[in-house]
Amino acid sequence: MEELTNVNKRAHKLILNNRRTCNLTGVNDVLSFDENEIILETEQGMLMIKGNELHVNRLTLDKGEVDVDGRIDSFTYSEQSNMGAKGESLLSRLFK
Repeated sequence: MEELTNVNKRAHKLILNNRRTCNLTGVNDVLSFDENEIILETEQGMLMIKGNELHVNRLTLDKGEVDVDGRIDSFTYSEQSNMGAKGESLLSRLFK
């Protein structure tokens, strides 16, 4: 594994089991969630999880860990640099 040069960064790991459960590390923030979509800020950029009947089971932001269950259809990453501006709405950050 590659060592992180910045001690403030946490390793980002995504483990998907049978498209029903997902364990993530390296999560900085949960920006929004509903039963069809979850948007997370991770160490590797913004992550959008799409599916059906999605639930955030465990959220431990001080450790950067999130557990999700439901039917997971897709994961989409985007660059974090375009979405980190404070004071902007979520939609304006997503569609820059």
